[in-house]
Amino acid sequence: MAPPGALRDLTLALGAAVAAFGSLLFIAWKIYFRGIGTGIGWSDWWERELQELRDRAPPGDALPEHRAVGPGTGPPPHPTPCGTPQLDWRQVLVLGLDGAGKSSVLHYICSQTAREHIAPTRSFNSAQLYVEGLEMDLLEVGGSQNLRAYWPHYLSQAHVLVFVVDSVDRSRLLTARQELHTLLAAEPRLPLVVLANKQDKSDALSAAELREELALHTLSEQRELFLLPTSATWASLSTATSVLRVKSLLVTLLSQP
Repeated sequence: MAPPGALRDLTLALGAAVAAFGSLLFIAWKIYFRGIGTGIGWSDWWERELQELRDRAPPGDALPEHRAVGPGTGPPPHPTPCGTPQLDWRQVLVLGLDGAGKSSVLHYICSQTAREHIAPTRSFNSAQLYVEGLEMDLLEVGGSQNLRAYWPHYLSQAHVLVFVVDSVDRSRLLTARQELHTLLAAEPRLPLVVLANKQDKSDALSAAELREELALHTLSEQRELFLLPTSATWASLSTATSVLRVKSLLVTLLSQP
């Protein structure tokens, strides 16, 4: 009879494999159906948040369309009407160790509504943002140890890699650096945006310190590299570390020919 620890490890590994396989099928489904004008439906939660934004927007201000997708979403929207301009599709892959704040970054990029707690991602999370002629897919993959082995499988469809780092978690900076450089070795030319997150904490390392800790200075000059200090919180949206700067940077990067 196998020891309890071995059974637990096997169960965790099988669970991670099922989650990753399911998310890969989800991406393939989305890519296949994009060409025929269908997609994932709006979730009731996201509709409420979008309506709140519309209600608070000044008269005449147009909000970019966006929708969250994932388990539990509603029925597919109506197909794109004939004659509607085709948007340029781009995918942003959002990775980082568990607890780095990826889900919060994704939330505030797409919706600036306040939430007391944003649940961490157990497998994957996805959102779509329509802005300035772009259909931007933001795909977040969980950062637990069991899921990191599947990260490279998502690189081939990505146009930009966003890597989120917990600036307070000094004990795992070496792990974050190793995981990041493994990804970059697989895609030597993929643009990279590193977020030095949780800058609202008093003991957070600065962006300059994280640059050294993550050995970003060793990367090839041919790779587009951006390092931004961020605070993925409601209170920080109007500060210099707002994640809205990340949104602006992504739009600029993905609008390049």
